[in-house]
Amino acid sequence: MRVHLARVDAVLVQALIAAALSFAHIHDIAMAAGQDGWKAWAYPISVDLLLVAAWRRLRSGTAKAAAWCWFVIALTASLGANVATAGLLDTTKVPAWLRILVAGWPAVAFLGGTLLAHSAPKAATDENGAELIEHQEDEPEATPGPPAEPAIESTSPTPPVPVPVALVDHARKVAAEHHTRTGVPIDTPTLRARLGVPAPMAEAIAAQL
Repeated sequence: MRVHLARVDAVLVQALIAAALSFAHIHDIAMAAGQDGWKAWAYPISVDLLLVAAWRRLRSGTAKAAAWCWFVIALTASLGANVATAGLLDTTKVPAWLRILVAGWPAVAFLGGTLLAHSAPKAATDENGAELIEHQEDEPEATPGPPAEPAIESTSPTPPVPVPVALVDHARKVAAEHHTRTGVPIDTPTLRARLGVPAPMAEAIAAQL
């Protein structure tokens, strides 16, 4: 547990250091490009927010192409400021193209953040549901047919089930034993279970007892 906490703490400390350095570098570039005061502090915040929005869209698994595009743009802005402040840029003589990039960054960050945070892919269930509704609307309604005539019940008597005489004698013994043991006559379900015969044959045997 302590080893896991130490690893997590080390990662968090490293992330805080990297974020602080990147924040300071972007602030210095904005200051050099003429964005002084609170505006210089707002630039690194906008870059970090765009990175976070792009990373969250990548983790969600939807619209990865757009998420990767804006993630690369924000990462390029952050890395560009880090490299530029490493002595490769004279902050007293900032080129005009860099001033244009810094001045246009807020509009770019706003566009990217809006597209990442407020655009959701269309759910497939909506399309399927719409197609299902359209399919049901296209189907013709079923016309009611004539009422079905009631089935005529057969009034012919059921033919008797043939029962062997030996089985009837055995059933009498089973019934007598049941009456002696319980004091009540045996019923048809119990007789059927004791003899192991079908229900019609059990009823025919019970009728002969």
